[in-house]
Amino acid sequence: MTEPQIDLVGVGSPIMDLVAQVPDSFLANVSGEKGGMVLVDDGEMGRIVALLGEPPAQTTGGSAANATFNAARLGLRTAFVGKLGNDHLAATYIERFRGAGVDVSRFKHGKVPNARCLALVTPDAQRTMRTNLGAAMTLAPEEISPADFRGARHAHIEGYLVFNQRLCEAVLNAARAAGCTISLDLSSFEVVNAARDWMLRQFGHGIDIVFANEDEIRALFPGHGDDYEALARELASHGVTAAVKMGRDGSWIARGNEAHRMAPVHVPNVVDTNGAGDAWAAGFLHGFVRGRPIAECGESASIMGAETVRHLGPLIPDSAWDAVKCRILG
Repeated sequence: MTEPQIDLVGVGSPIMDLVAQVPDSFLANVSGEKGGMVLVDDGEMGRIVALLGEPPAQTTGGSAANATFNAARLGLRTAFVGKLGNDHLAATYIERFRGAGVDVSRFKHGKVPNARCLALVTPDAQRTMRTNLGAAMTLAPEEISPADFRGARHAHIEGYLVFNQRLCEAVLNAARAAGCTISLDLSSFEVVNAARDWMLRQFGHGIDIVFANEDEIRALFPGHGDDYEALARELASHGVTAAVKMGRDGSWIARGNEAHRMAPVHVPNVVDTNGAGDAWAAGFLHGFVRGRPIAECGESASIMGAETVRHLGPLIPDSAWDAVKCRILG
């Protein structure tokens, strides 16, 4: 059997994040609840950006994309499947991924502007997001094939794709046909509420790892309250490795009859929680594709998530990477 040439292929929406720190009072200018995510059109996005005192910082974003970028920085051989736009944001996006060592040959290219997400970060580190999906929204099931996963060991899929079940099924079928192990990040409790039964049918049939936070796991299994050990074990009973994140309270990792309570990495000054869960997944998957015990995978995940919240934006800055890799790689 040929040795895989790619450790991890991420699949999701390549969104350019526009990040701005704002006072709570600024949120009076946008509709919707603080801390939520609302889809907006180009006009509304432009209106909000124009109200900022200075241009927002730009960083590559998207749940699976963040995880893939971080995994590449940890040394995994990575690629990404998602649809870029036809504008300067798309050009910047692909160059930053190429610079991180990600194989960019599996990106799709659309005929409309790139997806973008404006993250308004308030002093309490909460992020209120307004997103225009642009070209990412035009990715069609017919564009996905086993060739997108050829030579890959593992495929990591963001849950937002589940809103388009035909597309997600095409991705799952192609990854399975290529012989990949598969992880699914549930991404949002709204995703779970919209597709709970569909997800439960998929578990144990080619999905190996499921990532969930507190809200997502409670939505998946109502009735357990906040007993996260019980929730993790319930998820694991569906034939997957359950990775249940509890933010500052650590995590539970469960597989079969095995369950591990992972202590949190304390962060005294949280700046921005954006991307922490994606970095957590990257740390876990770095260990998983290298065959590490699941508790060791959880330790690496905790280090990655904790480092991310120390900085503005969804990605760990270059200046912090040497220390991170030293802690994870030894």
